[in-house]
Amino acid sequence: MNTFTGVGVSPGRVIGPVRQMPRPVAEPPAGEKWSNTTVDEETARLKAAAKSVQAELRKRGDSATGDARAVLEATAMMAADPMLLKSSNTLIVAGISAERAVWEAGAQVADMLRGLGGYMAERTQDVLDVRSRIVAELRGLPAPGIPAADRPFVLAAEDLAPADTATLDPEVVLALITSSGGPQSHTAILARALGLPAVVAARGVDEIEDGTEVFVDGAAGTVLTGPGDVERTASAIWAEQARSLGAYNGTCTTSDGHRVPLLANVGGGSDARKAAEAGAEGVGLLRTEFCFLDRDTEPTVAEQSAAYREVFDAFPHGKVVVRTLDAGADKPLPFLTDATEPNPALGVRGYRTELVTPGVVDRQLKAIAEASDGATTDIWVMAPMISTAEEARRFAESCAAAGLQTPGVMVEVPSAALTARTILQRVDFVSIGTNDLTQYVMAADRQLGPLAALNDPWQPAVLQLIRSTVAGAGAARSEAGPDGADAGRKSVGVCGEAAADPALAVVLVGLGVDSLSMSSRALAAVAAVIGSVSTAEARELAERALAAPTALEARAAVRAGLPILETLGL
Repeated sequence: MNTFTGVGVSPGRVIGPVRQMPRPVAEPPAGEKWSNTTVDEETARLKAAAKSVQAELRKRGDSATGDARAVLEATAMMAADPMLLKSSNTLIVAGISAERAVWEAGAQVADMLRGLGGYMAERTQDVLDVRSRIVAELRGLPAPGIPAADRPFVLAAEDLAPADTATLDPEVVLALITSSGGPQSHTAILARALGLPAVVAARGVDEIEDGTEVFVDGAAGTVLTGPGDVERTASAIWAEQARSLGAYNGTCTTSDGHRVPLLANVGGGSDARKAAEAGAEGVGLLRTEFCFLDRDTEPTVAEQSAAYREVFDAFPHGKVVVRTLDAGADKPLPFLTDATEPNPALGVRGYRTELVTPGVVDRQLKAIAEASDGATTDIWVMAPMISTAEEARRFAESCAAAGLQTPGVMVEVPSAALTARTILQRVDFVSIGTNDLTQYVMAADRQLGPLAALNDPWQPAVLQLIRSTVAGAGAARSEAGPDGADAGRKSVGVCGEAAADPALAVVLVGLGVDSLSMSSRALAAVAAVIGSVSTAEARELAERALAAPTALEARAAVRAGLPILETLGL
């Protein structure tokens, strides 16, 4: 029995045979020239192949939802990236074959993005995936993808391309194990959305022989070959508990009756309807980027309004929190963002796009207001990447001008957490995006496997800033007085991936967070664990986490106080 240790990013215990992702498309020979053709014909071949790849990715995106759709749309955009095609055409003019040209151009673009670091570095895998697909199309070969099998399996790889993770079939793939990647990689985020056990950054799992039976523990972050009776029992217990956990009944309370609204993170009308069916009490994060991706021009107010209304109609008696456009960084838009920024993660992103392209947010707010006309939904609106109280004030004024009554902001930047009191003097609520907050607090790229330990929301510094945000909200609420207890109530929500971790959800409740938003699949598990503790116990567990010197010790201390986690295999 061999044990591989990585980062557990999606809980669950399963046993199954390993299937390795097929090896990448072979690199075209260096210096390969085109012959029996012309420059125009060769560039036309490349253009046609790129369009075919883009069309296929768009087709797959049309049938996907939420995170999967957003990933596929972003990858489809990369297939027609002007920089990639221009660099390839330059090489073709020099006599290099289309296959070799796009291979070299892809490497150049990837190196440039990697050098920029941060969010732009995250696009490296997209570029390399797209170039492999284009080369396969040029050669008439099958595109890279998930291996076929006649029985369910554990998928192993060095890492998975976004376009692959976005189309995983949870009926076929039992679990995901990768030797690289981080806790906020595409693999991790989509595994959680699909409810698949997953372990990333487990060095060596990409070398396990096909067919080898393994035990995957997505909570502990371990992969064992040759599982024995203990592992088989654990897998069987987890499967039984997963079935008995059932669906979320729409109400989450602590054991002493304290209500904790559980909301869903969605990316469009289809997602919202599924979330409503899953029992979510509303939407804690509507990612409006789904209206803007895969376009060369800004969507009209009417187009946006129709898309938002679909979401509102899914929750006629619930709350929907709309996040205005979070463009830039990992979501560049040709009509809005500057792809040449030296450090996009710290650049013109989210609400900051108003600095260089004013009007986009106001038009979006107008669309939200139009979509709300006649709707019975409780509509809240928040801006991403807010750093100061002055920015919060300007956004609140824009919301008021549009007729939107409940403005709020995202807490993703440490400065927003530290000045939550003054920010909440300007807006009604804040929502903590733990993915970005952790990345910025720890100065650690969330996609990098070697930095996975730093990029952990259990880090003491992250928990301290969450507590600071809640304290700031309490102070602002007291200052507002009785008349301030309407609309957002100066409330604090969490809409990052941390909310989907049942143990960390208890800590968040203990810290005083008012609501939690997550993928629909996480609702039942989070509700079950929160329901197993009283408010006082949640506070005591939060204090344990805050007192721990490391993320590892904080997690262990809290988990030790939640025996239900072991029972449920979480």
